[in-house]
Amino acid sequence: MRNLSVPFTRRQFLKTSAAAAAISALPAPLALASDKARHHAGLQLYTLRDWMKVSVPGTLKLVAGVGYRELEFAGYFGQSPEQIRSMLDDEGLRAPSAHVPLTDFQDSVNKVIDTAQAIGHKYVVVPYLTPEQRGNSIDVYKKLADDMQSWGEACNRANISLAYHNHDFEFQKTDGQLPYDILLNNTDDNAVCFELDLYWTAKAGVDPVTLFNQHPGRFKLFHVKDMDSSGAFADVGTGTIDFNAIFSHADKAGLTHQFVERDQTQDKLATIQQGYKALTQILQQR
Repeated sequence: MRNLSVPFTRRQFLKTSAAAAAISALPAPLALASDKARHHAGLQLYTLRDWMKVSVPGTLKLVAGVGYRELEFAGYFGQSPEQIRSMLDDEGLRAPSAHVPLTDFQDSVNKVIDTAQAIGHKYVVVPYLTPEQRGNSIDVYKKLADDMQSWGEACNRANISLAYHNHDFEFQKTDGQLPYDILLNNTDDNAVCFELDLYWTAKAGVDPVTLFNQHPGRFKLFHVKDMDSSGAFADVGTGTIDFNAIFSHADKAGLTHQFVERDQTQDKLATIQQGYKALTQILQQR
């Protein structure tokens, strides 16, 4: 198996792209089934960041060949918003969401909005806080909540929604309080929503359904990411997380889009194929 520390080469990309092209030329019952589902199986492109570095248009063509129709971006890899929009249109794709670094919001929320409008994003997501950004005081999260409230109001005026994506550290007490509670309780539901990462939520020992019941309608986006028996990442549908039980409460959550993701994988093509198959089957049961 390929060592994760070895850079993904253009030759490897072309080999994988050829395999995806062959797949897309075959009958695609999964793709047809997805079109009949209530929602589409989406893909978070962070999973394919090595491929995106090699070729953005090639990667988008590949994921379209697997069957995905919705994407969530995590960087544009030197492409302009107009170029990204053109590539999406060429492949029959749409990108309802994008992860945008916290520093971009801090620098200019208006620029974030302009980019989102040019590409067609309906959600812009604060994806991660570095250890330096989160610090060691709950006041950091109170300030972040205030900022997100302001950014969310600006986004709403442009018909875009602001969301926050969790890891597990938001569920660890700081100064006796949970950072996630601060972000939920100190923002309005009409200004800030949440993208619940189902892996990291499980990793923190938190029940998603409890969150849905406490804050109905606020979880507009899911990251569908599985966990193996040791607590490590797994391809969707091969691990221990009961996605069907979680998705049975999707209406209470307020869910609108869901994205397959795996932070680290040694076989990206197999991961996104399995993720597409498993998530499509989950959505058909809703």
